[in-house]
Amino acid sequence: MAAVDSRIVGQSRSTKIFYACVRVLVVAICRSYLRLRVVGLENVPKTGAFVFAPTHRSTIDIPVASAATRRRMRFMGKDSIWKFKPIGKVMTALGAFPVTRGSADLEALKRCIAVLQSGEPLVMFPEGTRHYGPDVQPLFDGAAYVALKTGVPIVPAGISGTEDVMRSGSKAIRFKKCRMVIGRPIAAEVPGGGRASREQIAELTVTLQVELQKLLNEANRLIR
Repeated sequence: MAAVDSRIVGQSRSTKIFYACVRVLVVAICRSYLRLRVVGLENVPKTGAFVFAPTHRSTIDIPVASAATRRRMRFMGKDSIWKFKPIGKVMTALGAFPVTRGSADLEALKRCIAVLQSGEPLVMFPEGTRHYGPDVQPLFDGAAYVALKTGVPIVPAGISGTEDVMRSGSKAIRFKKCRMVIGRPIAAEVPGGGRASREQIAELTVTLQVELQKLLNEANRLIR
């Protein structure tokens, strides 16, 4: 794994200001043109690290997720983006951190853990790639793993409507209404502070999937 640097952890005053300004604009656009409404904002921790785990139906889910909190949330990006320094700096300021494409999953997970240990929230889409339809697909266990490894809670969220805003493979954006329902934090602590077993990771992943299905169902109901 590459040495942890400022692209992965740390946030300067200028970065905070830049992110806050961009977020205000992005959320305003989402609320105005996508008629985004968010339910459950009180469930998002005001301090400390957490894993924000939304359902994933569109690229638009990333800006929609930013409406969950004013705090900068981090997410993974292809390391090739950082080859162009000006773009890399902007992406870092917006919360992205580099992960080598084609690298072992362990490297990406270690970088996620470094972000959480720095005290910042982290966005992870537990379904992995984008999916369609009303059913939450079987989850990858990465979110459960890093949460248990660091002892931070997982905040689940169901996002509805984004697959109609921007479909996979399309660059066109359609102004359809969206809803996001945020659930209560799911505790992720290993009794006695030991190492999480595969069984504990699997159990937490199942719990997360059940909660995500409930939240997506509610988001779909609100959008109708």
